[in-house]
Amino acid sequence: KYTTQLAKGNVTILPLGKKAADYFGKRKFSIIGEYVTIFQNLSFENVAAIGDHLMNVYRKGEYDRIEVVYNQFKNVATQIIMAEQWLPVAPVATKVKTPTNQIDYIFQPNQEEIMTGLIPKSLKVQLYKAVLDSNASENGARMTAMDKANENAGELLKDLKLMYNRTRQAAITTEILEIVAGAEALKSV
Repeated sequence: KYTTQLAKGNVTILPLGKKAADYFGKRKFSIIGEYVTIFQNLSFENVAAIGDHLMNVYRKGEYDRIEVVYNQFKNVATQIIMAEQWLPVAPVATKVKTPTNQIDYIFQPNQEEIMTGLIPKSLKVQLYKAVLDSNASENGARMTAMDKANENAGELLKDLKLMYNRTRQAAITTEILEIVAGAEALKSV
């Protein structure tokens, strides 16, 4: 079902960062917003502004679902691509089945204040975590790539040094053979 919706083109992308904007732009995806410099000035306030924008377009009914797709940082060599439903907020699955008519909740502050204050803040924190994870994943991937490049350059340098020494040794041997051959030629004259 998910891939069918993607195939139909019912997806709009809000890319964060230059690489994402370039990738989806070249592939002619429907793109909204330009946040290509978000990682240069990464802060909770900047990401919260993006979260506010997303919540506003969702409230207006422009989108029926908003998903956050990001690289989850596991370690410097491993990143996991995650896709999480951001809006509408999915209900938490509980393991214990309790009849809802037996539970009596008292909300402090009232339920409306929780909905208008805590949930939006929680969504912004969730988005900020995803952006931080992606940033850490990118930096980890860069570190791994630079380590491999450094390792490969060291091996290349070792191979070139060995080839240079062999070539130099061959040139010295050739010169000695020419000198010896010349000395032998002079002796016979």
